Amino acid sequence: MDALRTPDERFADLPDFPWEPVYTEVDGLRMAHVEAGPADGAVVLLLHGEPTWSYLYRHMMPLLADAGLRAIAPDLIGFGRSDKPRRIADYSYQRHVDWLWAWMEAQALRDITLFCQDWGSLLGLRIAGEHPERFARIVVGNGMLPTGDRGVPMAFHLWRSFARHAPVFPIGRIVDVGSARKLTPAERRAYDAPYPNARYKAGARAFPALVPITPDDPAAPANRAAWAALGNFHKPFLTVFGAGDPILGRADRALQTHIPGAAGQAHDRLPGGHFIQEDQGPELARRIIALIAGDASDAGLPR
Repeated sequence: MDALRTPDERFADLPDFPWEPVYTEVDGLRMAHVEAGPADGAVVLLLHGEPTWSYLYRHMMPLLADAGLRAIAPDLIGFGRSDKPRRIADYSYQRHVDWLWAWMEAQALRDITLFCQDWGSLLGLRIAGEHPERFARIVVGNGMLPTGDRGVPMAFHLWRSFARHAPVFPIGRIVDVGSARKLTPAERRAYDAPYPNARYKAGARAFPALVPITPDDPAAPANRAAWAALGNFHKPFLTVFGAGDPILGRADRALQTHIPGAAGQAHDRLPGGHFIQEDQGPELARRIIALIAGDASDAGLPR
């Protein structure tokens, strides 16, 4: 597969992002991740969506690491420091699932606490439904697992059309608009860093069209099977959403109703937009730490 690789110098002097990338080959492509905290700490897997990359987790990783957890944030193929296949047609939902699962297998991740948002949820919840034994608990922020059986807001149709057809696709400004707080110019440049020019943005432009919104979508059957499996997920499942998200701000209710592990959890909607990590990153980290500590206390383990 013909792919582009962002030059390293594009990632120099990123604000609040000191971690060095680690690279893993998956399906002939180089996939990057960063991590913080002790190597033997409990794993917290942080999955970004579109059009962001692991930079989205810069306000969460230090708190998680200070709590003795191993925070690990990959860049999905097509994003961040990972390789970027050139053609929109090179991307499919199944390929993204396969790439991410191959990377997880290479890292030998187990007993995972998953935090996922946006497409991180579309991939993370799919994999959790297919491999529930790998996950100790799940936290979702502004995400869902679409099965093609539910309608989507008009705002999503507009976003889908914009991503595919707009002559300019300004990544940093998109993240800024989707966050309640105003990003600094340096932060917007950091989100733009993976994309020296339009040729690098095929993965970002492809994602909205890959969301299964009809029952006959190619990804719908596997997602329906994963959704059914999550109906038997009794381990802790928490939702912490940004209330100001016009597309996914209320998707938490379906998760809470369907997944048994959501019962009795301290679900919340916080002031914030779609990119809740930008608006409430430290608070999200504290909620994750509290969920893990609560599990340890319930089990009689040291906190």
